[in-house]
Amino acid sequence: MPGERGEAGRLGGGSGSAFTGSAGSALWTVARCGPEPASPEGVEGWTCVMADGHATWARSYYRNTTGDELRSVPTLMGPGGRTVETHCTVGSQDEPGDCGTPHRSSYGGPEEYVAVAGYADGGGAADEAPPQLRSGSDPAPSAVG
Repeated sequence: MPGERGEAGRLGGGSGSAFTGSAGSALWTVARCGPEPASPEGVEGWTCVMADGHATWARSYYRNTTGDELRSVPTLMGPGGRTVETHCTVGSQDEPGDCGTPHRSSYGGPEEYVAVAGYADGGGAADEAPPQLRSGSDPAPSAVG
């Protein structure tokens, strides 16, 4: 499941889709996640499109062992040019953390959304620091050609 620490200290276990919930739950969460890139500086990220049937959001899982505070900007892009982003401070720690956009009403299915997150130095203006890492959700299976 996304966000759980898997084998060999991985953030979540790689790309693909996951379904979470319980047998008694009327609402299931769908996650479509991309690969789990890592930078030579010590940042790991994993970004997913999350949907529960009523809402869609982006969630980025990370681990920051750079020794410095970073800034993360998860962004959800959806149909009709709809975009939502949030800004998070990413402390330096070996334990995984997460940051996500607000949940928004779904317009279409989760396959119509893409999530990306960038990680950059924590000081200064957001557009001044070059990114140390970018991660994104995988395209929907119908978009792969």
